[in-house]
Amino acid sequence: MLKAIEAVVSDPRTERVITVLIIINAIVLGLDTSAAMREHFGPTLELIDHVILTVFAAELAARILVERLRFPRNPWNVFDFVVVGISLVPTAEMFSVLRALRILRVLRLITAVPTLKRVVGGLLAALPGMGSIVLLISLIYYVFAVMATKLFGDDVPNLFGTLGDSLFTLFTVMTLEGWVDGVTKPVMEKHPYGWVFFITFIIVTTFMVLNLFIGVVVNAMQAEAVKEMEAEREAEREMIQEEAGPILAEVKALRQEVATLRAELAKAQPAQ
Repeated sequence: MLKAIEAVVSDPRTERVITVLIIINAIVLGLDTSAAMREHFGPTLELIDHVILTVFAAELAARILVERLRFPRNPWNVFDFVVVGISLVPTAEMFSVLRALRILRVLRLITAVPTLKRVVGGLLAALPGMGSIVLLISLIYYVFAVMATKLFGDDVPNLFGTLGDSLFTLFTVMTLEGWVDGVTKPVMEKHPYGWVFFITFIIVTTFMVLNLFIGVVVNAMQAEAVKEMEAEREAEREMIQEEAGPILAEVKALRQEVATLRAELAKAQPAQ
């Protein structure tokens, strides 16, 4: 029985079916946000959602049964368990907020698609390197905010009157959203060369530092791809060794038999 369940769980077709169900579930949950769709197809959408959730729970239970103690050692298994577990919580009044979290089931597509898993793995691997960049950009951000408060605080108090105002204003500038009309032009009415400050801030933060983020993430993703290739090669080597093992054993046995026959022939020749 356990071997049959293991065969079903490890079958690539099972993974493809789960992937299709995740996509269907995402569409159903999206349609459930429409009042018109709920009015006409509410029970049907609810039934489809329950059936798919049952399949997810059964598939997860089968994996736990097969892998046992190995199951929690894989972070992706824990992720699937949490996502499906949230969906299984009853949607009573005190848990009504969890109903909106059903959409988290769509995130299981990450574990079902290897390329998405590689991207997420690269992002997680990049977190330590990104921490240093966050510290750097925070220092630069703070220095520019203090400078802006000192330079423009008296003349444009609504934007740079306090350090907090300066931090918020420079954050909007860093996002490149309305920084010309909303920030630069009011400052330039009192400080004609104020544009130099903002251009410098944008070049240093938005272009230079954010490109460092991209570089760290790309390097981490490349390292993740190399690890995956090495794991695949190692799996291929183990598979070849497993397949070649019986053949090598037979070859050794044949060699021993040939050596034995030669020894017997060598003993028989003088007697003749």
